[in-house]
Amino acid sequence: MLRFFTGIFGGLFALITTGAAFGALMLGAIFWIYGRDLPNHEQLAQYTPPTISRIYSGEGQIMDEFAHERRLFAPSSEIPDLVKQAFISAEDKNFYTHKGYDPMGMIAAAVDAAKGGRLRGASTITQQVMKNFLLSSDRSAERKIKEIILASRVETALSKEKILELYLNEIFLGQNSFGVAAAAQTYFNKTLGELAPHEAAYLAVLPKAPSNYHPVRDKELATNRRNFVLKEMYENGYISYETYQSERLEPLRSVQNGDYDSFKGSLPPRDYFTDEIRRQLSRNFGEDEFFGGGLTIRATVDPELQQKAAAELQRALERYDRGLGRWNGTGKTIDTALLGDETAWREALAAVEVARDVELESKWLPAVVMTVGDQELGLGIEGIPMDGAEPPVVPRKDIAWLRGDFHDNFEVGDVVHVRRMTEDGAFIRWTLRQVPSVQGAFMAMDVENGRVLAMQGGFSYQHSVFNRATQATRQPGSSFKPFVYAAALDSGYTPATIVVDAPIEINTPQGVWRPKNASHKFYGPTPLRTGIEQSRNLMTIRLAQEVGMETVASYAESFGVYDRLDPFLANALGAQETTLFKMVSAYSMFANGGQRVEPTLVDRVQDRWGRTIYRHDQRICDGCEMASLAPGELPHISANRKQAIDPITAYQLTSMMQGVVERGTARRAVSLGVPVAGKTGTTNDAKDVWFIGFTNTIAAGCYIGYDRPRTMPGASGGGMCAPVFNSFMKQAIAKYGAGKFQVPPGGYFVKIDRFTGARLSDSASGPNVVAEYFREGEEPIFGMAAMLDGGFAMGANLPLFAEGEEDAGESRTVTTSTGKKARIAPKASFGSLSSGGLY
Repeated sequence: MLRFFTGIFGGLFALITTGAAFGALMLGAIFWIYGRDLPNHEQLAQYTPPTISRIYSGEGQIMDEFAHERRLFAPSSEIPDLVKQAFISAEDKNFYTHKGYDPMGMIAAAVDAAKGGRLRGASTITQQVMKNFLLSSDRSAERKIKEIILASRVETALSKEKILELYLNEIFLGQNSFGVAAAAQTYFNKTLGELAPHEAAYLAVLPKAPSNYHPVRDKELATNRRNFVLKEMYENGYISYETYQSERLEPLRSVQNGDYDSFKGSLPPRDYFTDEIRRQLSRNFGEDEFFGGGLTIRATVDPELQQKAAAELQRALERYDRGLGRWNGTGKTIDTALLGDETAWREALAAVEVARDVELESKWLPAVVMTVGDQELGLGIEGIPMDGAEPPVVPRKDIAWLRGDFHDNFEVGDVVHVRRMTEDGAFIRWTLRQVPSVQGAFMAMDVENGRVLAMQGGFSYQHSVFNRATQATRQPGSSFKPFVYAAALDSGYTPATIVVDAPIEINTPQGVWRPKNASHKFYGPTPLRTGIEQSRNLMTIRLAQEVGMETVASYAESFGVYDRLDPFLANALGAQETTLFKMVSAYSMFANGGQRVEPTLVDRVQDRWGRTIYRHDQRICDGCEMASLAPGELPHISANRKQAIDPITAYQLTSMMQGVVERGTARRAVSLGVPVAGKTGTTNDAKDVWFIGFTNTIAAGCYIGYDRPRTMPGASGGGMCAPVFNSFMKQAIAKYGAGKFQVPPGGYFVKIDRFTGARLSDSASGPNVVAEYFREGEEPIFGMAAMLDGGFAMGANLPLFAEGEEDAGESRTVTTSTGKKARIAPKASFGSLSSGGLY
């Protein structure tokens, strides 16, 4: 009998031993099979997660941030123990003791599933790292086996702290936040070191399913889960019982619930400047690097001047738009059925996509029309109580500028813009506003180093992200003429050269082209200076014909105005399209003595480790590397830029364009008390109007026109854009200063009569006298002997300007019967309405 039982037990033992050996063999075979061709886990040691790239102003203030995944990388040493303990308690309480996988956790999960509980993965933090970094997220036994194999390997290759660092920076925690640092900012607007235990515990809730624990929609469920994590933290010895009891009673406060200010709310609204940086750096570095490289970008923008540029351009656009007397509105409406429920219409209004970034005079707010009366328009205004101290109504007198009454222009449910009208800060009433149909752009840059100080690409970025400063190609009109004159001055002509201003006819494949001056009058033989000052089309055509359009084209391309200018005479008048960005950059080269300068929106770019990977300023500083200098000595900064044109040519043109401001087409609009040069531009039928000007420190330019070009009645570069330049430059000069333009060596001054070109004595004075700069060794010819006609003969009996006569096409100031001054607009003429020529 004993032998019988011994045999049975022996057989069972052999069976078990054999089974165990076979099972171990099978298990080993499985792990061997799945352990082959696994991803290389060693790459995790060099892993750099995608992180936010941020743009800073020169003062170090955050302007904008860009990321596909909003992540702020936090090294393990900078993550507080409290945060680590919260996630370990929620996800893997045996993290510091297991070898990458937790057999007891797997058994517990299997028992729970056998009892009918929820099937859970029982993955350790190390396994989750493997899944997130090296494997897919599919729920399969094969993936689980691979996960365990990789986890065990990683545990031998990386420290626990490194594994935890990877995990806490990679996990998705909702609201487009990846990693604990970004999540702390998103939910609480705090740094990791500022989190309280209950806040750290809430973040530890989120890895399982962020959408199921939203702090507002799922507040009760999220609070209960948070308290469970706090309990785990207490049971694991990470917090005291007293802390656990007090923290579990804390309400779940969050940014989403309005308990804290949003970090994004503290950032200025995205604008044309930062979006243009995104566009340029994405092209230069690649989108993956820009959106995920954690770049630190120092912008060239001057925040004060950027704000001024936006306000002045907006003011000019709105002034012209309101002068047309048409209501365009937003084109958006709200269902009138919602207007009876204040909560409903406020939610609907908040969801309407209209511009909320306009602060002209005061902040523009969206509003919905509630009632339309004969004398009053009732509104519901975003963020303004209906029964507050500022009644949300607009009186009839507010739309005196509009054609028709309230009933003609508005319907209940219309979404409109309004702003406060105030006097000395005191509220008067609400006034209706609209984003103009006409658009434009403005840009300013430092003429010495190319730093773009301000850029406004339209009325409102939120209304239209199209940047008209860099993306809109428009006809520059007469603002292109200085490049024709630059080619002439470098080709042997002088400021005393006389050019015939008279009618010409040119045969083209499309027929005879008869360019005209804007006034339909003619000067006859006239010095070069007058051609610039009075923006004479016919003089420019004759000069371009004499010099050769191929030469003019090469100059325009050298200045960067065009990649390729077609050598047609019409292009001498600015018929070929270019951008404001290129034009302002080119004018900067006149201001700085003809040196080539590259415009930039970025001073410096650093990678995530602080290494400089781009720096715009390449000037050489002798002495800057020394720890100290002798008393009285200063470092010497030398430019290593190339010359775009001869310095004397640059100065001659600058002097001529000073005449544009002092006596020419911009004389009534620009008055700054310092030397200023510039040029107006108005194209056929006033479809585009320009002014570009500069001091010896800053160049700035403006263009205005419809996105789909059409005539702007009454518009001109001097009347619309020059005032924008003038207002902006007052503030820019106050901050950056301005002085006389530097006279280059190698020349001498001669006084001439600006009407006849005749040489005058050195003692001559008067409104007809101008001092022109000539090159040494150059023997200029004065008066009619220096005349050229470009190959086009001048006819007889022409209606010529008298000496000193002004354009009749300009508005003039008169004294009324009451003794007040009034400006009279010019009469409309065929020349101002036809396609007779660019001016």
